[in-house]
Amino acid sequence: MNFEITGITVLGVFLFGYIIVASLDFGAGFFNAFSTITGKQHILTRVIQRYLSPVWEVTNVFLVFFFVGMVGFFPKTAYYYGSTLLVPASIATILLAIRGAYYAFTTYGGLKQRRYTILYGLTGVFIPASLSIVLVISEGGFVIMGKGGPSLDYWALFTSPLSWSIVLLSLTSVLYISAVFLTWYAQKAKDWGAAGLLRKYALGWAGPAIVTATGIIVEMRSHNPEHYERLVDLWWLFGLSVLFFAGTVFLLWKRIAYGFAFVCLMGQFICAFLAYGISHYPYLMYPYLTIYDSFTNEAMATALVIAFIAGLGLLVPSLYLLLKLFLFNKDYVQGKRDDHV
Repeated sequence: MNFEITGITVLGVFLFGYIIVASLDFGAGFFNAFSTITGKQHILTRVIQRYLSPVWEVTNVFLVFFFVGMVGFFPKTAYYYGSTLLVPASIATILLAIRGAYYAFTTYGGLKQRRYTILYGLTGVFIPASLSIVLVISEGGFVIMGKGGPSLDYWALFTSPLSWSIVLLSLTSVLYISAVFLTWYAQKAKDWGAAGLLRKYALGWAGPAIVTATGIIVEMRSHNPEHYERLVDLWWLFGLSVLFFAGTVFLLWKRIAYGFAFVCLMGQFICAFLAYGISHYPYLMYPYLTIYDSFTNEAMATALVIAFIAGLGLLVPSLYLLLKLFLFNKDYVQGKRDDHV
């Protein structure tokens, strides 16, 4: 068994799961705050709160699995990424704590102040931006190898067009994914006012999402030519991604099959995620770290693979029950039940 490939594949599954689930959560919080600012909370808040109530506590499970697995499978990542991500990761952790505390107090303590709702929504923008720094650093050119170990070159980071391209993609993708899903969710709830408004948000963020994704490929050509060439070789995956994107936009534009529109969106991001991951292989950080020179021993790898497969075996059925009992339960989604988990 090629444990290196197995390990990075397992981590990829959890990372993609977090990207999708967290995007829904972050975007929902942002749209809730935005509706409060624009005076449209009476249209969106009920639908968004019904979505957030069952899922906010399980979102970070994927992230925990990913980071534990990354250090477990590839111990050297702790050395290379530990000090370089100290500031961005600390910011993300604080924002996640604020987010969790807010929702706990809102759900169970009756905290309803407008300023806290806006703060909660803003964390949904800043968390993806801070976490996306990991992808920026992995492209190389931002880490200085000194006597004391690797350190982050903040000047290079903040002046690089590639950095801002990735940050902007993280923001636009979060809002686009969330808006498409919530449009479908509002339709299931038969809340036509919310569905119509969220549909407009989804169409509005579709363009920026595809433009920023294209911008990353353009910037990659000068920043990391090796990765760019690999991306070009996988043009067919990007072609499929664009077709899925067109399908999502078409269905939203025609106001039909919102559920299938979200399926197309998933296809779009799966293709793009695969293209990026395959083209990035075998590097974890250009040019210092690959999956082969940083892998753990075979016994540890076997134990981790078994543990993560078992974790998926528990997580997937749990998510299915969450969807069945709450998110897509007819009574709950239409507001006839107000259960909280």
